[in-house]
Amino acid sequence: MSEHPSSALFSSSSGQGESYLARLNPEQRAAIETTDGPLLVLAGAGTGKTRVLTTRFAHILLTNRAKPWQILAVTFTNKAAKEMRERVSLLLGNPAEGLWLGTFHALCARMLRRHADYVGLTSSFTILDTDDQLRLLKQIIAPFQIDTKRWPAPGILGVIQRWKDRGLTPERVTDSEDSDFADGHCRAIYRAYQERLIQLNACDFGDLMLHVTEILRTRPDVQAQYQRLFRYILVDEYQDTNTVQYLWLRLLALRPGEPANICCVGDDDQSIYSWRGAQVGNILRFEKDFPGAHIVRLERNYRSTRHILGAAAGLIAHNDERLGKTLRSGREDSDGEKVLVVGVSDSDHEARDVCAMAEKMQRDGHSLAEMAILVRAGFQTRAFEEKLVQSGVPYRIVGGVRFYERAEIRDALAYMRVLSQPADDLAFERILNTPKRGMGPAGVQKLHAAARSHQVPLTTATRTLLAEKVLKGKVGDQVQELVNALDTTRDILAREGHVVAVEHLLEASGYLAMWQADTSPEAPGRLENLKELVRALADFGTLGEFLEHVALVMEHDENAGDARISLMTLHGAKGLEFDVVFLPGWEEGVFPSQRTLDEGGNSGLEEERRLAYVGITRARKHAMIFHAARRRVYANWQDSIPSRFLDELPDEHVIRQEERDASHRARHLSDSVFVGGAPLVARRRRDPLAGNTPSFQLGERVRHPRFGEGIIVSADHHHVDVAFEGLGIKHLLTSFLEKL
Repeated sequence: MSEHPSSALFSSSSGQGESYLARLNPEQRAAIETTDGPLLVLAGAGTGKTRVLTTRFAHILLTNRAKPWQILAVTFTNKAAKEMRERVSLLLGNPAEGLWLGTFHALCARMLRRHADYVGLTSSFTILDTDDQLRLLKQIIAPFQIDTKRWPAPGILGVIQRWKDRGLTPERVTDSEDSDFADGHCRAIYRAYQERLIQLNACDFGDLMLHVTEILRTRPDVQAQYQRLFRYILVDEYQDTNTVQYLWLRLLALRPGEPANICCVGDDDQSIYSWRGAQVGNILRFEKDFPGAHIVRLERNYRSTRHILGAAAGLIAHNDERLGKTLRSGREDSDGEKVLVVGVSDSDHEARDVCAMAEKMQRDGHSLAEMAILVRAGFQTRAFEEKLVQSGVPYRIVGGVRFYERAEIRDALAYMRVLSQPADDLAFERILNTPKRGMGPAGVQKLHAAARSHQVPLTTATRTLLAEKVLKGKVGDQVQELVNALDTTRDILAREGHVVAVEHLLEASGYLAMWQADTSPEAPGRLENLKELVRALADFGTLGEFLEHVALVMEHDENAGDARISLMTLHGAKGLEFDVVFLPGWEEGVFPSQRTLDEGGNSGLEEERRLAYVGITRARKHAMIFHAARRRVYANWQDSIPSRFLDELPDEHVIRQEERDASHRARHLSDSVFVGGAPLVARRRRDPLAGNTPSFQLGERVRHPRFGEGIIVSADHHHVDVAFEGLGIKHLLTSFLEKL
């Protein structure tokens, strides 16, 4: 992370008076020297947050306000904790020993070892990993006779974990907080799961905080012990705290009749993790939670140019849920270039143009290692990966795996390989029990033995064992369903082509239903990736051509040297910085995400805007934003309109560049949609990646809060296509539509 120029600060030793404060700006120094009472440090992007937090820790020790073990310092990652420990040691001039410094969960594990008996555990309790949790939960679920196809164990575990993140033990889950997931049995399953964990002298990751918070709530003597121990509390990334973390901190910091010596460092404008439980309200109500609190704003940014900061500030100013600050550049070359906003004709041109611009900037002297392409959603990476491979530009995926290496994509490709080549045993073995069909290792061995005995592929051996009733009962029925799905799909492949065939196979096999029933935060992204995979099929004449293309892309040389352009999601980019940042996909429905708007309303919109702010402020010198007039959805092109965020960027800080055909399309979309106020074509299209039954009829007039009035031109489950005059056709969830 870029901070105040020069890292020489941390080479100072404690023997030189207050030299460690000399290179701080006035706001940073105020954040360090305000030691008594509650303090909120609003640290904007690139303003030296890590420096302030570390120096404050050392300042408390060097001024003899506390001993090392009397400071509780909380971080969100082990990496941040390690960095903080090293910097404090360097500043002190000797190793910092006996520190209560670490992540929320690491610190709570340390506390729980001391007080395990209060929750029915012993100090030697084990911490289960995810696989162990799922195995245990499946045992718990069995007596409830739940349809695990509809309510899979990972989904139930996700509900339980969200309760734990909110500080809710089974007894604290009220009727209003209960879930109808798993036929309304979740609360009872949660109670049985917790009881079984105690019997095993074990806990899961969520229990570490939940148990300690419950001990502090119910054991005033233990709470008082830690309140006396920790004279100062330091918290990093406070905007990312969830409910149980917030409760834990308050229980430790608030002492009757005494000011809370808690310092929280964070940025309300960078709170982007609500999907994993983070509550931006925690930082917004700091002054209410801790009476008499001081607020110090760090607004001097040492990372980005004035125009980049001006564009980001103008955008985030449209949010209501913020405490407010305005970043200004602390760089000597403060102006720099304006943010470039580029409109292109379609998403294929977008990927091509980004790659071409990256190559040009490389020729102009910029290192690929200092460039990044930041996308809103993981499915967007596919087009850029393919264009980068074709161009020979080395790249790396940060915080994830390459598109075709993702688990759900490899599963879907395995289905395609079996469809294309029934003798592909490796692919068939992968899909045989994905989703679960009850085929354990013993059953798979039977298939292999039969295949070897008759010298036939596994698919043929499976048909034989089904016909001979060797595979029978529930397992036999489910495997027969897979075989039937493959047979019907081959007929569809011959009649209707590979795109429709693959859509049918993913649905008929139960694979899509598996992810639709999954309530984990990752599931919607996996479904989006599968949609993008089906979309990619339309670029190829046959299924065989597509599979050959994927094989060639997968052979892309990952050892192409150290200098590679980084490709990642905006969420994954938080905390990073680059000289050059490309920001594609700034269109309504993509960014801001339609799903986030549908599920979160205005709060969702504000979080999307914070995400846009994070994206722009990753750039040191150059930020380039792209939007396309059309994107392909399955085999069809779908018209797009520019993101509302583009209108919120101040003109004095941006240059807008529009391709002629892109702007022409945007102005004349209605010509092909409306004739005399009625749509030319109204067709019903089935979308297997969507939900259940349509609630709107073809030809109905509706109103959308963003796009205005339009007409339903197609319906597929809980999505519809709406033709808006002047804007074209938008694919929308019905939850944001009002009938006229």
